Amino acid sequence: MKRIKDILRILFIMVSIASLAFVPWILVKAWILPLPETVPEQVQETLGHGFEGIIVYVDQAGKGPQFYTGGWHDKKKKIPAKPQALFKIASISKLYVAVAITKLAKSKRLSLDHTLAYYFPELVEKIENAEKITLRLMVQHKSGIPNYTDNPGFWEKPPKNFDETLGYALNLPANFEPGEAYGYSNTNYLLLSRIIEKIVGYSRHQFVKEEILIPLGLKNTFGSLSEVPMDEVMSGYYVGVEEDFKYQEKGMLATAEDVGKFIRALNDGSAFKEGEQEIYATIYEYEHGGLVPGYQSLAKYHKDLDLVVVQFLNTTNFDDYLWNLSQITYNRIVKILRIQNKK
Repeated sequence: MKRIKDILRILFIMVSIASLAFVPWILVKAWILPLPETVPEQVQETLGHGFEGIIVYVDQAGKGPQFYTGGWHDKKKKIPAKPQALFKIASISKLYVAVAITKLAKSKRLSLDHTLAYYFPELVEKIENAEKITLRLMVQHKSGIPNYTDNPGFWEKPPKNFDETLGYALNLPANFEPGEAYGYSNTNYLLLSRIIEKIVGYSRHQFVKEEILIPLGLKNTFGSLSEVPMDEVMSGYYVGVEEDFKYQEKGMLATAEDVGKFIRALNDGSAFKEGEQEIYATIYEYEHGGLVPGYQSLAKYHKDLDLVVVQFLNTTNFDDYLWNLSQITYNRIVKILRIQNKK
């Protein structure tokens, strides 16, 4: 028996050593480096991991907001990162959509129990289970609708409009039966955005502006590149590609401060009118990340410190390691702030 245990122990060690060949060492390095004492030091360390620019917004109750930047706003023009730069927030926009859906549900302008087929009867033959998928399930990513960004064609031939984008999710088998699992799908929110527009009769962003942005005093959140001065948009970079991705239309843009104020309002309830928060709490989350070519972001509220931290990084690849790095650096920033709070 002892000999068998020794053999198994040796095999385990050998397998462990062999597996190290597949570990992205840049992630290991970022994780095991001694934790800096200050956020500015961590910002500089983060740049050393291959990011071209970073913006960090910190808002702790009882203290004034803090901004930390490093690297480039525009590398070609040698413009340093700006704390008030506009940034493509990508899937963080789902939080705004979920709040908008909540407001329409509370005002009885839509029902979370209505089906996809109710709003899009023309999709019954193109999206499996359309007659069983409710808006509630779509908000929760429990619809089973395929994610259009998982279709290789989406990246090979980027779509130019709603119909082309949706086309990459049509006539495909469902990922699972509605309500039976969780499966993150951008298609859910593409359709939810169009439903908002069908109900209100104008653009989703205009509704978000009227119902969320203006009441919260958020003047630096926009629906598209057409609404903003391009010089104010932080450049976006993809590893190994020369192109500046800031010129690609990818939806909502905002400053880190505006996103941070929204995250706080979402968590303290001030984003809602009476009765809305109770609905929202049953359908979606209170933090989010975003990722599109050239831009990745994380925005969270930390209840134990009454703290909001938003991190923008303007460099991506789709091999996951830079996304994982962003999470490591974000968590290190929060850890630094937590240590400082105890002093």
